[in-house]
Amino acid sequence: MRGSKDHYMQVRPFVLFKNHTCTPQDDEKMAKTGSYPSGHASFGWAAALILAEINPGRETDILKRGYDFGQSRVICGAHWQSDVDNGRLMGAAVVASLHSNPKFNMALNNAKEEFKQTI
Repeated sequence: MRGSKDHYMQVRPFVLFKNHTCTPQDDEKMAKTGSYPSGHASFGWAAALILAEINPGRETDILKRGYDFGQSRVICGAHWQSDVDNGRLMGAAVVASLHSNPKFNMALNNAKEEFKQTI
C-alpha cells in the first residue's frame, strides 16, 4: 500500500481545501502522505469480508460497517471517494488471494468452528 501511496502522491482533500479532518491531531502527518489508495478502506473492507464469512448470520451488518469505515474517510476529508473505492478493491483482492492459501483457509475454518461454539 505504501508503494502505491508514494507513487501517486495524490493530495488529500483537507490539504487541497486548507481544512481539517475529523482527527486534526493526525493532519500534519497525513498531509505529507498520499491519499490514493485508502489503506483504511482496504483494511476495513478486507476485515468485513472475512468477519462476514465467520458470522454469515450478521453478514449484512458486518459488510455495512466495513463499507461505512471507508466512507468515514471521505466524510472526514482524509480521502477522495476514488481513494476509498480503490482501497476496497484492493482489500477484496487481498481476501481473494488469501483464499488460495492453505494456512489462511485452515485458520478461517478454525475461526468459523470456534464462532459456532459461542452462539
